[in-house]
Amino acid sequence: MSDGSIDLNSDARAKAYATPLELLDPAQPELFRNDAHWPVFERLRKEDPVHYTAEHEFGPYWSVTKYNDIMAVDTNHEVFSSEGGITIANQTAGEGPLPMFIAMDPPKHDVQRKTVSPVVSPMNLAILEPLIRERAAKILDSLPIGEEFDWVDKVSMELTAMTLATLFDMPQEDRRKLTYWSDVVTAAPGQGLIDTIEQKMEIFVEYHAYFTKLWNERVNAPPKGDLISMLAHGEATRNMEPREYFGNIVLLTVGGNDTTRNTISGSVLALNQNPDQYKKLRENPGLIPSMVSETIRWQTPLAHMRRIATRDFELGGKTIKAGDKVVMWYVSGNRDDEVIANPNAYIIDRERPRQHLSFGFGIHRCVGNRLAELQLKIIWEEILARFPDIQVVGEPKRSYSSFVKGYESMKVVIPSRY
Repeated sequence: MSDGSIDLNSDARAKAYATPLELLDPAQPELFRNDAHWPVFERLRKEDPVHYTAEHEFGPYWSVTKYNDIMAVDTNHEVFSSEGGITIANQTAGEGPLPMFIAMDPPKHDVQRKTVSPVVSPMNLAILEPLIRERAAKILDSLPIGEEFDWVDKVSMELTAMTLATLFDMPQEDRRKLTYWSDVVTAAPGQGLIDTIEQKMEIFVEYHAYFTKLWNERVNAPPKGDLISMLAHGEATRNMEPREYFGNIVLLTVGGNDTTRNTISGSVLALNQNPDQYKKLRENPGLIPSMVSETIRWQTPLAHMRRIATRDFELGGKTIKAGDKVVMWYVSGNRDDEVIANPNAYIIDRERPRQHLSFGFGIHRCVGNRLAELQLKIIWEEILARFPDIQVVGEPKRSYSSFVKGYESMKVVIPSRY
């Protein structure tokens, strides 16, 4: 298990350094599934931190791999536009890219984001906290002791789906539809979940119909505090086109689902790979908030975000042309040793644990970052109150994606309760 503790003798490292520099293409899902992307980014940070890949299935693109360069792109929305999509592959639903506020520039981005942001306000999080804690306790109390089970399925997916269903104010019995739809959004055909793009579009029709029904219910009822009602009654959103509404639902589903669940899974893996840190956490549960931030950095649940240059721009000695696709590799910037000391190490009591790129910066900084941190904090407070140990059994199955950096399954055993 590596996840960044780079093995100097590994085949992945040898291949990364043997490939001609101009042919390096980090946006290969297979690299991420095999946890073999680390040496590719290590080399790019050292030798070519603003790197051009001329040939890729989704067209040529620039890779920005160092922390400060990523920050420069992320905080300059006038030069680096989000219009048209945030992944190296455009997220489509039949007729081109889906409109969503994360894939918009100001002023439209700002008013749409402002419409939904109250759902994750400090006041609302204070209301949600006891509910999340009650659910976390129930999930953990139902886990088998001394038997192997899939942590991703039983814990990570379950807690995040429950929370997201509450934010949408949809029936809890439908919560796993959110998990499924979120996975379909980022799934590549032929990798287990869907076989063809046509199948994906059919599932999108069902997904769209479900949320259209919720919109119609909420728009004809008094305003409430859930995300659908906020969109249906918001001055800037109530007249949006159906595709734009659906685009925002896709954004909120993936943003509220994949990232938190993969960091919950990543925290168990990281602590297993670093038993000294696990011991430190057990001995001092006050380190949970710091551990949460370190895990979000270490995991980097979304590996990249992409932009389009609006004009020619020089970055790192290279000239990015107007119209070029620019990919910010958060997963690489979070391992930049010029900014983060000993970045490949997992250290739960770092001096500045919140110094990471995982939530992005600038106008597109993750709107739900505090909710993600809250769910992770609660689940670990409840874990430490119950279990002296959670043991990962073998290698987890990682996602086939260069965007969502996560886990399809991770087998664990809990030897005993307190």
